[in-house]
Amino acid sequence: MRKFAVFAAVSLSAVLVYNLAMQGEAPAVPAGEKRAPTLTLPGLDGKPVSLSDFSGKVVLVDFWATWCPPCQAEIPWLVKLHSELAPRGFTILGVAMDDDGAAAVRAFTARQPIPYPIVLNGPADAPAGWFVPGLPTAYLIGRDGRILRRWIGGKDPDELRAAVQEALAAPRRS
Repeated sequence: MRKFAVFAAVSLSAVLVYNLAMQGEAPAVPAGEKRAPTLTLPGLDGKPVSLSDFSGKVVLVDFWATWCPPCQAEIPWLVKLHSELAPRGFTILGVAMDDDGAAAVRAFTARQPIPYPIVLNGPADAPAGWFVPGLPTAYLIGRDGRILRRWIGGKDPDELRAAVQEALAAPRRS
């Protein structure tokens, strides 16, 4: 009986992982009340960009790569979301995880202009303190620097928009 229970648990886990992979998106994961880890990486111009540069804003830290089809599919509506909500104190910080570094990202942004800041992490592991099990992965950071939500896999545009608008409307905590 014990072998059957283990088999059933493993099988159920495999089915859930398969279903998430086939849907192309994973549900948003509440990230708790912890502060976002520090993040400083070179921008496309080579100058360092830090998450702390956006203090007081609602920030979507979006881990992506030019070779990632779900990431590519999200870029147009992320650009639109950024353009619409930037005047209210929202920005996106794109963290490129590309194998080919700045050259690949510059070529991509020449074809698909991205108005928000892009920083280069390269193919290495995620920056210290950040959990990025796959691409895309995104974190919504409140004006107070706390992690509000985390998405692993593709994001639902309506759900993301609602979460950003809620964060923009929330009173600032200290």
